[in-house]
Amino acid sequence: MKRFLMIASFPDSLVTFRGQLLDALRENGCEVHVACPDIRKDSAVCEHLESRGIIVHDIPMQRTGINPVADLKTLGNLSRLMRRIQPDVVMGYTIKPVIYGTLSAWLCQVPRRFVLITGLGYTFTSDASGRWFCKRRGLLWVVGSLYRLALLGAHKVFFQNPDDQALFRQLKVLSARSPSHVVNGSGVDLDQYAVASQAKGPLRFLMIARLLGDKGVREYVKAARQVHRTHPQVTFALAGWIDDNPDAIAPQELDDWIVEGTVDYLGCLDDVRPAIAACHVYVLPSYREGTPRTVLEAMAMGKAVITSDAPGCRETVIDGVNGYLVPVRDVSQLAVAMRRFIDTPELTGAMGCKSREIAEAKYDVNKVNADILEQLGMGANAQEPRAEAVTRELRGLHGKTTP
Repeated sequence: MKRFLMIASFPDSLVTFRGQLLDALRENGCEVHVACPDIRKDSAVCEHLESRGIIVHDIPMQRTGINPVADLKTLGNLSRLMRRIQPDVVMGYTIKPVIYGTLSAWLCQVPRRFVLITGLGYTFTSDASGRWFCKRRGLLWVVGSLYRLALLGAHKVFFQNPDDQALFRQLKVLSARSPSHVVNGSGVDLDQYAVASQAKGPLRFLMIARLLGDKGVREYVKAARQVHRTHPQVTFALAGWIDDNPDAIAPQELDDWIVEGTVDYLGCLDDVRPAIAACHVYVLPSYREGTPRTVLEAMAMGKAVITSDAPGCRETVIDGVNGYLVPVRDVSQLAVAMRRFIDTPELTGAMGCKSREIAEAKYDVNKVNADILEQLGMGANAQEPRAEAVTRELRGLHGKTTP
């Protein structure tokens, strides 16, 4: 029996984003281990994983920032864990599990080492014209160097969009000799996120995200403010939470939005499905993503989408078919896209149907996981439609879904 170790930064992500992949690994005969900081403090996550036969390990790790002493301790703790459990396969996702998990696996001579790049985080972002730049060049140099060193020890690197893959090649973070593969995000459970009936009442927009500047939260609020002046009946919901990311929205700024009344703040939701069901259009004006999970959930539930023409986001929307793409950071164009739905409300239903079709064809979690297992050498030869063919077919429907 192969022993598989997955390393993560946040406990709930192992259930929300990787739960079905972990189940698929178990079904393929693997003994599955997970390692994550503070996972024992989250009893619900531990109980869920352990009830499915997954072995849980708590590891000390500072999720953000660069602290050489703390990060060396993380490397040492991961190395000790791997020597103890002797995994055959290791996979890490998010920055520190990728870097220190892969380095530890390399040092411990784990036979197979894989990396999943789920997004580039705070270090990387895009300017208004779509060009790449780094907010902190020194941070880029450090993170890029650590990535480069770690990825030398990976047998394959998975990306969730082709732009991230191209950027890693361009910056020589990923060697030309290192194998890589693009998967269609984390996928979405089409049964769990079933099509919702058309929402009633005045048009309602919704954004769900961590409250970070790079998620486009400020642009969403500014566009909502513009549209609300001329269409006061339209509502704009916002759900999410503030974390310790250096790009986080300040609590006072959020309080000001709530008092102002432009957005209906829903807080941090344990279950996003009621909020998605109650909206007509889902909005995510992010600067850069791996593949945005909330967009996939909204698409699966049959919602039209407005998102940015940015890496990771642009793959989810065919402009004019299941929603609209808007330039990064462009508040005025975001407001224009919102007004299109206000002026032609029947678009929400037609485009929502196309969103569900794309989700079924491209983002079904079972197809995504079958692709990953195949690349890991653990799956059956699942027949998955090529994304390019699906896109061409759906583009052919463009004229049928827009006025």
